[in-house]
Amino acid sequence: MAGLEESDAQRTGPYVPAGPYADPQGDPFLRTRFVVPARPVTFLRRERLVGHLDGALETPLTMVNGAAGAGKTLLVADWASAREHPVAWLTTDAAGQGPGMLWAYLLEALRAAGTGLPADIGCPADASRVPAALLARLAAGLSTRDRPVIVVLDEYDRVVDPEIAEQLEFVLHHAGGGLRLILVTRTEPLLPLHRYRAAGELTEIRGAELAFTGEEAAELLELHGLRLPAHAAQGLVKRTRGWAAGLRLCALAARESPDPESYLKKFEADRTAVADFLLAEVLRRQPPETQDLLLRVSVLDRFRPGLVNALTGRTDAESILAGLHRENAFVEHLERDWYRLHPLFAEILRAHLRMRSPGLEPELHRRAAHWLRGSGSLAATLNHGAAAGDWEFTAGALVDDLAIGWLFTGLRVDALAELFAGMGPEAASPAAHLVRAARELSLHELERGQAHLRHAERTLDAAGRGPLEHAHVGDDPVEAQPALAAARLSCALLEALAARLTGAPARAELAAEAADTLRHEVPAQLLEKHPELTAQLLAHLGSARLWAGRFEEACAALSSVAGSGAGAATALAREDALGRLALIDYLDGWPGRAERRARAATAETERYGLPQSSGSGMARLVLAAVAVDRDDLARARTLLDETAESPSAWCDPVMESVRAIAAARLHLARGDSRAALAVAEPAVSAAVPSPWAEGQTALVASAAHLAEGRPETAVKVLLAVPDAQPACEVAAARAQLAAGRPAAAIDLLDAVRREGRSGPAVIVRALLVRAQAASEAGDSAAAHGLVVQALREARRDGLRRPFAEAGPWIRRFLAPASLRGTAGDWLTPGTPPSDDGPPPLVEELSGRERDVLRRLALMMSTEEIAADLYVSVNTVKTHLKSAYRKLSVNRRNEAVRRARELDLL
Repeated sequence: MAGLEESDAQRTGPYVPAGPYADPQGDPFLRTRFVVPARPVTFLRRERLVGHLDGALETPLTMVNGAAGAGKTLLVADWASAREHPVAWLTTDAAGQGPGMLWAYLLEALRAAGTGLPADIGCPADASRVPAALLARLAAGLSTRDRPVIVVLDEYDRVVDPEIAEQLEFVLHHAGGGLRLILVTRTEPLLPLHRYRAAGELTEIRGAELAFTGEEAAELLELHGLRLPAHAAQGLVKRTRGWAAGLRLCALAARESPDPESYLKKFEADRTAVADFLLAEVLRRQPPETQDLLLRVSVLDRFRPGLVNALTGRTDAESILAGLHRENAFVEHLERDWYRLHPLFAEILRAHLRMRSPGLEPELHRRAAHWLRGSGSLAATLNHGAAAGDWEFTAGALVDDLAIGWLFTGLRVDALAELFAGMGPEAASPAAHLVRAARELSLHELERGQAHLRHAERTLDAAGRGPLEHAHVGDDPVEAQPALAAARLSCALLEALAARLTGAPARAELAAEAADTLRHEVPAQLLEKHPELTAQLLAHLGSARLWAGRFEEACAALSSVAGSGAGAATALAREDALGRLALIDYLDGWPGRAERRARAATAETERYGLPQSSGSGMARLVLAAVAVDRDDLARARTLLDETAESPSAWCDPVMESVRAIAAARLHLARGDSRAALAVAEPAVSAAVPSPWAEGQTALVASAAHLAEGRPETAVKVLLAVPDAQPACEVAAARAQLAAGRPAAAIDLLDAVRREGRSGPAVIVRALLVRAQAASEAGDSAAAHGLVVQALREARRDGLRRPFAEAGPWIRRFLAPASLRGTAGDWLTPGTPPSDDGPPPLVEELSGRERDVLRRLALMMSTEEIAADLYVSVNTVKTHLKSAYRKLSVNRRNEAVRRARELDLL
């Protein structure tokens, strides 16, 4: 954890972002959430509270708990600003967006404070989830610090998810003395406070202690220019119960009165709720145009002058906002030209807005959406557009930004689905139909999804032949052409997905060709901003090619996705691509390779904390099939059950066929041939048949027929398989042998040998058929030698199932006496296939890591590799360190040897 021990000079220098650029929703981090709030010039430091807060350095947990406006935040902010070393500050308004969002912001808050974090700490990619391994790495890193990190979580009352509280408790507990946590909250936090109290590890400052005394109130009023007799100040404290915001608001209002003392007496006699009364007084004291401005901006979380001018139709928002901030009128300055209203003030202003101007709120949201579309984040644009009910605009913003792939990244599907749930049939633009098509296809509603897609395509075709404005694509005629291209590129993506889901490879090829042409018509920055679109399109194309049995072409597309740059937006596409590459390895007879790729696939979603259900599920199906080959039937059943419980949105014919075949093989392994036949050939709806799916189905059927004593039927089933598939040829040889035709069986095996492209799963079964033929011919020595050869070939991949299904003839060759001194010691289920075999690949190597390894194999030095790749020496070292971890090695020569063992070089 050397990265955690930075020098003081490094920690106190200017903040340079070190973590991810974007939060789990793909938007830039809002730096204002890390800013320690500035104290107003009228702020009163209360030394009794500062001294109490110093106890935060002695206990792991400190809680500052009080009502809204009690002065909690400013108290802690003042204390934090006086610390010698920076304090990590986070306003936790992101907690409502899920655990992943909060922890992403908390990690960034630590970086903003100059706290070094481990290079491999990672970052949650899904706003609703956070990987447990990330929390463990964070706690472990903090526990090694000589000086504890002080973290302030402001507005912690927004944390209402017990899961977040449990995660925070985990990190606090395991960080030991490396973390001091300060919670600023309105409510009792979801933490086991009783345990901390019992252990003397909790510092508490509560509402009663936060309340102003008479003397403090008098000092506060004096800072506002009000000199009142002690009894008047004491009476105000009594009425407000020492509430800091009430005192401050009252002072602001009273100092405008010609007789402040009389004004305060009038207030004392009023029975109106303190907050409503004071906020109404503050608003009423403003000029009418300023009142209107405040009411209008209350619909915004944050605002800047340009956005305020768009909502008000004015041009002087900059000076008004600056004046309100100077007057401490509950307009807070954040950073640069960004402001926000005090939350309580904003809430009451919104109530006044609805009362004074019914129906204006949607129009304000519409104006905000249109302004933000050109000057703000897409997520904020969509939220305001939806709040305005302007669905044509909102759908257009999503499509014009080339963000239709967001619906398939596993990151924001639920949020987008909820956001567009209110879109009615009156929204009839191509963009609206594209959004509907994407939603339906993501839910595997093929008929409805394709209907919306066809409607969008027809409208876009008409737009290409006539005036663009009739298509409602792009508000500005200058921007209409790129917007039209973005919509058509979105169509191409959805066409490729529909082709994949319907098993139509020719349609997928046409969509890919269209996308290649359209790439040149959309702004390059949009493609760079949305890498998920290209990754998803290639994944769909690769899967369609896989269904067609064009493995080499499928590998080309899928490998391009798997080797693409790491990132949350493309994690799901990489998982999908790696899972299908694993399937190709399995179908070619390479279970070891298939397992490594499948594990790398699951690592993609785990790394970014994506829920298992968001993945394609192909990796687990491949692992289930491999488990059957290894005779680990319990694990195979568990994996199949997991895929059944978490259906994929991309449940295409490939998935359906593999699930059926894996389940059928499991039934065969358990001796239930009838059940195997029943599930082997599912009712898969596809535009064209798949040769390998037919072949795998035939393999199951032939094995079932052989098990039930029907070798002739088994032969017929396999002879009907299209193309020459090695696994089917070997199975046909076994069936021919069972039918009493050993010569025909050997001829088939010789053809497979000449082809020479098969993996160990095929080779082992071929050797066993030859061994059976030799045994039946009376050549026991040859049969024994072939069995031993098959055992050695199967050892590395743990292929036990071929021996279990070979038949009674093999029993004498697998007896302990026969196997003594051979390679058969691992054959008993549960025994490792090899004590000295290479450990599994932890994670798939990136393209750049492979480049570095290839040059390492050429005996190039680190400096030579850096020069050859046009990168720095430190970058090469980083890639080497990552490659060593993934390969489970510590040295260069070990890395090269291990990579060769795994066929990576």
